[in-house]
Order: sequence, then structure tokens, then C-alpha cells
Amino acid sequence: MNQRRQRILLFVLLLITVGFVALSVVVHIYPDLSIDVRFSRDIQEHQNETIDGLMYAISTPGYMPESVIMVLGTALIFFLFKYKKAAGFVLLTSLSGLVSTIVKAVVNRPRPSDTLVRIVKKTAQQSFPSGHVLFYVVFFGFMILLMLQLEKVPKWIRYPVIVVSTFLIFTIPISRIYLGAHWFTDVVGGFLLGLPCLYVLAYYYLRKPADRQEAPVAETK
Repeated sequence: MNQRRQRILLFVLLLITVGFVALSVVVHIYPDLSIDVRFSRDIQEHQNETIDGLMYAISTPGYMPESVIMVLGTALIFFLFKYKKAAGFVLLTSLSGLVSTIVKAVVNRPRPSDTLVRIVKKTAQQSFPSGHVLFYVVFFGFMILLMLQLEKVPKWIRYPVIVVSTFLIFTIPISRIYLGAHWFTDVVGGFLLGLPCLYVLAYYYLRKPADRQEAPVAETK
């Protein structure tokens, strides 16, 4: 039964990967899609300083150097509490930035223009896929996995981390479109690319049954 579920999961991931590749080809050939403009204008329909601040706050953990500080700080916390394997894999989530940079260079899609949408926060690099969405799916998705696996972590820590991580994963696409940093298809691409990356990370973290529950190293007397 486990093998059957694994085959189904791999088939779904294959479909997601094929969908991402197809979307990459489409946005490379047609960088200006009407559906993107409609989504951006719908999301930016209601604008004020409060919403601007909220959307920027949601995106802040994905900017530099905040993202690096967050990854290093989180890994350090796990390491200090003897969760060395978790700490190492948290560091690996930063590779999503390299994946994003490579794909952006290949697809080479320009950012949204201020003639079409309101640009609240100007950003560099190419537009597809959204590096923020990719990073959030990988980093915060892996944090959810760790909180579900590391049962010795107190519930008052695990549950808030799961809630905050889930909130950020599902609000970052809206934030990036609202800020004028990305198109709808950019954030979809980031999400589609993030899922296989998260699966690979989770697979290697959980691949040995003995490692499914990581416990702190016992102190020697």
C-alpha cells in the first residue's frame, strides 16, 4: 500500500513538473499574457498604505539579506538543540535560490511594467518563476514537515510554526502580485517548481525509517 501511494505521489509530481515546463515555454514565447494583467488589476483594485505594509511584511522574509539570516538563524537553533540533521537540511533550503536564478535566466521573462500595473516594490532579476514563492514553499513547507516529525519539540512551538508557515505559503503569491513584482503565472510557476524541490528535500530527510523521528543526542555522564 505504501508503494502504491508512493507511485501515485511520483505520478502527481511528474504531472506537476510537466506542467511547470509547459508553463515555462508559454511565458517565454508569450511574456505578456492577458490573464496576468487581469489578475494583477483585480488584486490591486483595493489599495491603501495598510495593505501595502501588510503585503510588504509578508514578502520581507524572502528578500536579501533577510532570507539568508532566517535560514542561518533557524539552522543554528536546530543545531544548538541537537537536531543536527534537521539543521543541515534547513541550510539546504537555500538552494532554492540557485534553482530560481537558473530558471529565471533560461526563461528570461521581464518583470511587470509600471505601464500595466502599480509597482509598489521594484525588484531585480527576471520575473519567472517567483523566487519568493519557490523559497516559501521549500523553506516553510520543510518547517511544517519538521514540526510534524519532531514530536519532542513542545506543542506551543510546533503549532504556531505550522500556522505561520502555512499562512505565509498561501499568502505570498498574493503579496508578490499586489506589490507588482510578479505576474499570476510567475507565482504559479514558483509554486509548481517548489513542490518537486520540497519533495526531494523531504525524501532524503525521511528516507531511513530510523531517522523518521529525530531525537536530541543524549548527554554522556
